[in-house]
Amino acid sequence: MDNKHKTDSRVEEKKRSSNDHSVLKMAIVAFVSAMLGVGIAFAGFSYFGNRVADTASSGSPGTTQVSDSKANTSSTMSGAYKKVSNSVVSVVNLQRQSKSSDGDLSSIFGDLFGDSNSDSNSNSDSTDGSTDNSGDSSTDSNSDNSGSSSNLQEYSEGSGVIYAKQNGKGYIVTNNHVVSGSDSLEVILADGTKLSAKLVGTDSTTDLAVLEIAGDKVPATSNFGNSDNISPGDPVIAIGSPLGSQYATTVTQGIISATNRTIETQDQNTGQANGEATVIQTDAAINPGNSGGPLVNSAGQIIGINSMKLASSTDGTSVEGIGFAIPSNEVVKIINQLVKNGKVERPSLGIKVVDLDQITDDSQSNLKLPSKVTKGAVVYSTTSGSVAKKAGISKNDVIVKLGDKKISSVADLHSALYSHSVGETVSVQYYHNGKLETSKVHLTKKTSD
Repeated sequence: MDNKHKTDSRVEEKKRSSNDHSVLKMAIVAFVSAMLGVGIAFAGFSYFGNRVADTASSGSPGTTQVSDSKANTSSTMSGAYKKVSNSVVSVVNLQRQSKSSDGDLSSIFGDLFGDSNSDSNSNSDSTDGSTDNSGDSSTDSNSDNSGSSSNLQEYSEGSGVIYAKQNGKGYIVTNNHVVSGSDSLEVILADGTKLSAKLVGTDSTTDLAVLEIAGDKVPATSNFGNSDNISPGDPVIAIGSPLGSQYATTVTQGIISATNRTIETQDQNTGQANGEATVIQTDAAINPGNSGGPLVNSAGQIIGINSMKLASSTDGTSVEGIGFAIPSNEVVKIINQLVKNGKVERPSLGIKVVDLDQITDDSQSNLKLPSKVTKGAVVYSTTSGSVAKKAGISKNDVIVKLGDKKISSVADLHSALYSHSVGETVSVQYYHNGKLETSKVHLTKKTSD
């Protein structure tokens, strides 16, 4: 038994010795391999580095060459530009020479929006870049593009984008203030081709207009995206003709700064606020001439129509990087009505109103309002047979609510009213002889601004 035990012990000892030797051998092999790998890598790096140094320092002075290798610099936004650029046009407003000297209103808002057009032949937007509420009279004067071309001069230029080709016609959306007052219209395609254009319809409230060209001349069309899906920080590009067609299809890049910015719109003839617009704010560079051009997302979809730029605040402070675009969802709703009807029909109360805070203290005392009421729209007059008069609303009543929206000003009243459609019935709250009243108004009267 003892001999057998000794024999087993020697066998076990040999096995352990053999295992230890194998482990040691594997460790040595691994170490050597690692060192060889480091050596090869270092040698390769040194060789490559020397080759780079040799290449950079080789040759005689004055023999530097452009690299043959092609860098891939394409981006998502350059792809978006390619999708839209061929459908972007310059829009030329042509007017008879006698009209081009009457720019009495062209500079009223120029300091505010940076679109002053004191030179009647300048290559910028015809007025201010803000919503032009001069009415739809331009529709009649432009419907046939009449007038001898020899008597017409280029009054201003803006931008536009071809969005549809239907029934042998191409349709272009632009700003109303770009085409306002024109005697004839011309569009310049991305390749420089000039075409006459017919004015289909305008809407001064939203500052939109639709033009028509021959369908066989349409080089490309662009699609609208859903402006409800955009978010602050999203990358966008603005495409248009800043300062005129010599800079056609210029592209500038930025981001969405705000999605639902409310701005006040003004009547160009009176200067009075006549409503509010909800717009997209962007820091993409927008300059005179960009108005009417598209604001495009990274997918190459139009998510807004550029309308104005804020150049200074109300206190005169210089402003940079604040531009506005009409949301695509609003654009589509308006341009479809313009194509079908030539105008946009909106409900009307049949009254004239003024802001309560513009009324003198003596006049306010005649309204017999509670002291807590300091904001509202005062009824200045009512039209005979109007829906407001039928509902019991009369002169000197102060409207403070329409539907579910509080009314603090004339702008509020316009915005609240235009959020409803002809045929709807809405409730109106107003103070009559100091007493709060509520009436139901059936919006049946149709108007075109």
